[in-house]
Amino acid sequence: MRTRPLGRTGIKVSPYCLGTMMFGPFGNPDPDDCVAIIHRALDAGINFIDTADVYGGDGETERIVGKALRGRRDDVLLATKFNGRNHPHHLLQKVSN
Repeated sequence: MRTRPLGRTGIKVSPYCLGTMMFGPFGNPDPDDCVAIIHRALDAGINFIDTADVYGGDGETERIVGKALRGRRDDVLLATKFNGRNHPHHLLQKVSN
């Protein structure tokens, strides 16, 4: 798959992004199936994945993404968001875990 430069960062990103909002209890509840979807996207050349702490309830989607990226994290541009109701110290706690 062709990639595009991400501004002047030197990072190359696929033109497609895999959104993970439906991974977990609010969509596909099978973590192994979700991991397989992520692996298929990576194998197809997609290196851009989007997630958020509110997807799948209490961070379930992020845990699925983390499991799928184990050993492949350096190959991925991972975009995430956090819910505005959280205090900034919660963000630091989440990214530290």
